Amino acid sequence: MSKVLLVTGSSSGLGRAIASHVSLKNNYIVYGSSRNINKLNNFSFLPIELDVTSKKSINDCIKKIIKKHGKIDVLINNAGVGITGPLEETPNIEIERHFKTNLYGPINLMKKVLPHMRENNSGLIINITSIAGYIGTPYRSIYSAGKSSLDIISETLNMEVKDFNIKVVCIAPGDYLTNISKSRFHSPIIENSPYGLKYKSSLDKMNQNITKGGNPIKVAKLVDKIIRSKNPKKKYISGSYLERFGIVLKFILPQRVFEYLVLKLF
Repeated sequence: MSKVLLVTGSSSGLGRAIASHVSLKNNYIVYGSSRNINKLNNFSFLPIELDVTSKKSINDCIKKIIKKHGKIDVLINNAGVGITGPLEETPNIEIERHFKTNLYGPINLMKKVLPHMRENNSGLIINITSIAGYIGTPYRSIYSAGKSSLDIISETLNMEVKDFNIKVVCIAPGDYLTNISKSRFHSPIIENSPYGLKYKSSLDKMNQNITKGGNPIKVAKLVDKIIRSKNPKKKYISGSYLERFGIVLKFILPQRVFEYLVLKLF
């Protein structure tokens, strides 16, 4: 039987690249989700409506797939949004909204899919985290917190579900050409703010990095490789040499030296 996949956040960016690539390259039944199903026209994968911040929407989505196919073999938690700003000036309502999408959404999806995977004694969950979950940079504390939390949850969950032949894997991408900057919440630059000048400079550099990002197909090919692997690694880093080397430097350099380098860059 063909594998049944669910890829969240498939209307654009990494999610669209992943769902399109795996559906064209393999004999898989691939569902790509979006909050607005009208954004999923003319794709090679099957469109399905899903708002990851809504438990009802999650229930309806999973129920629909299970009713039709009796299983979900692979869940790819990709849907996410960005957020920037000095912690002191970032509205709590935006922080809560961010975690509902980037952290609680994947958690609730995993909780809903796991019983079916246990019943089939098989399953794969791929959580898309971020290099920002490994390296904190100024004015991205909330984004980094959500991604690092999802990373450690994935690590522990993989041990919890090992007896049921279920694997949980993380992919931490660096900067790729996606539209995340359009959906990112930017805390406004407040006049006379003590953070104002440095926050604006950091924001400009973030946007420059986005425009210089890699092709999302690279992550899509990695996902395809993981799905076909009998024993995938638990964590994958996908980014430029500098981004990957930055993680190494964090663990070998004195903290003050590494912080100095990060501040110089951002």
